[in-house]
Amino acid sequence: MFVDLSPYLGHALQMKCEGLNLGGSIKVRAAASMVAAAERSRLLREDSVLVESSSGNLGVALSVIAAGKGLRFTCVTDARCNAATAATMRALGAELVVVETPDPEGGYLKARLDRVRALCAEDDRYLWLNQYTNPANWGAHYESTAPAILKHLPDVDVLFVGVGTGGTAMGCARYFRDSGSHARLVAVDAAGSVTFGRAPAPRLIPGLGASVPPPLFAPEVFDHLVQVSELDAVRLCRTLASHGMLFGGSTGTVVAGALQWLERYDPGRTLSSVCISPDMGDRYLTTVYDDRWVLDHFGPEALRPLQPLHPIGPVELVRSEVGTPDLG
Repeated sequence: MFVDLSPYLGHALQMKCEGLNLGGSIKVRAAASMVAAAERSRLLREDSVLVESSSGNLGVALSVIAAGKGLRFTCVTDARCNAATAATMRALGAELVVVETPDPEGGYLKARLDRVRALCAEDDRYLWLNQYTNPANWGAHYESTAPAILKHLPDVDVLFVGVGTGGTAMGCARYFRDSGSHARLVAVDAAGSVTFGRAPAPRLIPGLGASVPPPLFAPEVFDHLVQVSELDAVRLCRTLASHGMLFGGSTGTVVAGALQWLERYDPGRTLSSVCISPDMGDRYLTTVYDDRWVLDHFGPEALRPLQPLHPIGPVELVRSEVGTPDLG
């Protein structure tokens, strides 16, 4: 499903809603693709236990796929994984290993990866799909997500896509390039992430961003890189909610980055654009959409929606920094 955000943003921006997939996010595409690749390669044994590191959405997606195939699955997650997501995985039969302490240099991600490696070393039944290096991750989006976008919007001028592991971003970018699309490709990341070569900083919203550079991501494939503060992502989420659209924190980041880019590079509002919404907002009800949580972490400014959204106000309404404006 695509949602037209033009009436709210003042720019021709369509949003592809992946939160309506079984499992509740875009990650079910990667999960299904990686498990299928493992089956084709005959890596799965009768006693195999799938294991993966995830801050939430991929864990739920793999829980769905594993349950459907009668496989065991262990998700190594961390203290930022919200209660609803953890409960969903357990309800689907997954076992959770929760990392409570981040690595001093690589944060929660490195701590999770270290735990996965330790499990695999201790017991050869564990099969690590490794979303961070697995080509079936980006291949899922090359084969399905990107073709669906160009089928719906064959002449789109700009694609905005968030970066976590890099799977969605790279699969879509490679397909757009290979298909001959003229669209400009803009990667969006969360402030505090190291993916674009910036210094690490604490992040509260799981999904986009990484504390360890993602091996799949190649910045030179993209025309622009945009990094968005969590404050801007929260305000954008809550603004969309005030118009009846409850989307996840990653969606708020991507739309905030798209809005910032469009305000800077499309002042005449002549470009058609599309962004990818990874998930819906139900798993963020106790964080992004909880007033007390938002006040405690971001202060009262975060509770003020960007009103009115149309016509759009000054650029300062979304203060996300546009970095590395030209990469190819």
